[in-house]
Amino acid sequence: MSIKKQLFFGLAALALSAGAAFAQGKGPVIGVSWSNFQEERWKTDEAAIKAAIEKAGGTYVSADAQSSPAKQLTDIESLIARGAKALIVLAQDADAIRPAVEKAIAEGIPVVGYDRLIEIPQAFYLTFDNVEVGRLQAREVMKVKPEGNYVFIKGSGSDPNANFLFQGAMEVLKPAIDAGKIKNVGEAYTDGWLPANAQRNMEQFLTKNNNKVDAVVAANDGTAGGAIAALAAQGLAGSVPVSGQDADKAALNRVALGTQTVSVFKDARELGRNAAEIALELANGKKLNEIKGSMSWNLGPKKQNMTAIFLKPVAITKDNLDVVINAGWVTKDVVCQGVKPGTVKVCN
Repeated sequence: MSIKKQLFFGLAALALSAGAAFAQGKGPVIGVSWSNFQEERWKTDEAAIKAAIEKAGGTYVSADAQSSPAKQLTDIESLIARGAKALIVLAQDADAIRPAVEKAIAEGIPVVGYDRLIEIPQAFYLTFDNVEVGRLQAREVMKVKPEGNYVFIKGSGSDPNANFLFQGAMEVLKPAIDAGKIKNVGEAYTDGWLPANAQRNMEQFLTKNNNKVDAVVAANDGTAGGAIAALAAQGLAGSVPVSGQDADKAALNRVALGTQTVSVFKDARELGRNAAEIALELANGKKLNEIKGSMSWNLGPKKQNMTAIFLKPVAITKDNLDVVINAGWVTKDVVCQGVKPGTVKVCN
């Protein structure tokens, strides 16, 4: 074969190889803006989102705002500049990042508000039913302590979910509060959802009430961990029921050990996969109301007409820890670490 022919076939093979590589990435670029990675669960969400995008031939790009609304605002603008055709946004502070979200929408880039409400009608809202999460938390705590002094370790004041959770809890507890059976002796938001802030708030409530606290409704597993640390310092861990959510591994172990009463399982793998699929469909031209399973919803603080999907949460207590183990969410050895034989059915 002549040198010219060798060169021709070599170039042709190179072109075919390049074409194949291009075909693998033919799907849209999906940008994901994370508020932070302090919570264990976001890594699970990310893996599910990335896998679903890549399965569809798309490209995953992301940014971590490290709990800074200002950084998240610039992160979103950066994702747009990197060619994102749709955005998935876990908002640190929805109002603070509103200008960047509105810019994306104005440029024809659809936005999925992920797990936390971004109350702009042109943005899709995907989450679990957070009011129901609050109800589940309160019900399980109330089963253990139907009367007494309750403390409420709420989520971040800049996150609408904190109020949805509290709303759900109060729906369950209000009759007992009105009857004087339950007394609210402490209620505070947890800045940034940080466990250290939750611990500080709990310490203050314990001091204020001379340690006479009978139950704690904590917004998530991180804040629950902070509250339990404060209780442990006073020798009260395990005697005071505490709620949480997210089914963090450490929290599920606390449920088995008896220091946390309930966590609420919201399968982040399901949420992540749904977010990726919705973002891909919107990037490819689907309208918000054409997304399968979507509904109209206007119960946010601003009463805006949103298009949303709400997934179903499940309360996890000592009695049904097998649910998360059988789902492949966590292994038995992690859940049962340090648990005394014969005290928890799933650990036997």
